[in-house]
Amino acid sequence: MIKVLFVCHGNICRSPMAEFVMKHLVKEAGLSGRFEIASAATSTEELGNPVYPPARRKLLEHGIRCDGKRARQLTRADYQKYDVLIGMDHANIRNMHRICGGDPEGKIHMLLDYTDRPGSVADPWYTDDFDATWRDAMEGCTGLLKALLER
Repeated sequence: MIKVLFVCHGNICRSPMAEFVMKHLVKEAGLSGRFEIASAATSTEELGNPVYPPARRKLLEHGIRCDGKRARQLTRADYQKYDVLIGMDHANIRNMHRICGGDPEGKIHMLLDYTDRPGSVADPWYTDDFDATWRDAMEGCTGLLKALLER
């Protein structure tokens, strides 16, 4: 079982989009039984809240549902539970290191590091550009899935 945790600031936009895109890609590949995929926040600002409505609508445009998802915060225990923890930007990575007590096993990475254009996933909270976030999540998750299956 390969366990993947996507992380962003509030766990209502980027990380749940990546979580459900990855679940969709894994299901399409017939690999659902080989993966455990979830998402979390580095902050406490949105705890318990559902996926932000525009993010939910963007997923639905592509036939992907995220019913029942509620924001939760990353914990130190998540570092041991998951094989890879994927942040959306440099601030997320910094906060993930703080919450997890570092990264002694090299499990923390940025999503777009699995593409040919490393950097931050577009943050629709500030830009309202959910198309850009969708493209980043799809491209990043496709590259991540390929990398995980090759190792």
